[in-house]
Amino acid sequence: MTSVVTPYLTLAAILFCIGLCGALSKRNGVIVLLSIELMLNAVNLNLVAFAKMGAQPALTGQVFSLFTITVAAAEAAVGVAILIALYRNKGTGNVDEMNSMKH
Repeated sequence: MTSVVTPYLTLAAILFCIGLCGALSKRNGVIVLLSIELMLNAVNLNLVAFAKMGAQPALTGQVFSLFTITVAAAEAAVGVAILIALYRNKGTGNVDEMNSMKH
C-alpha cells in the first residue's frame, strides 16, 4: 500500500518545495500568489492520495480538497485586489513596497 502512494507524496513534496521557494524568494506579488497556489495544490494532492489509498478509503479527502480549492479562490481574489491597490498607490507590484497601512 505504501509503494502505491509514494509517487503521489513525492510529487506533492516537490510541488510544495517549489512553491515555498517561490513564495519566500520572489518580490513580485503575482509570483508570490502563484507560489501559494502551488503549495495549496500540493496539499490537495496529499489529501486526495491519503483519502483514496489510505487504510479506509473514503471521500473525506476530496471534500477537504474542495474546501481548500474554495479558500484558494477567495485568497487569490483578495490577493489580486490588494495587489491592484498597491499598484495604484505605489506604482509597483513588489511586495517589498507594501510596508505600511497608511494611504
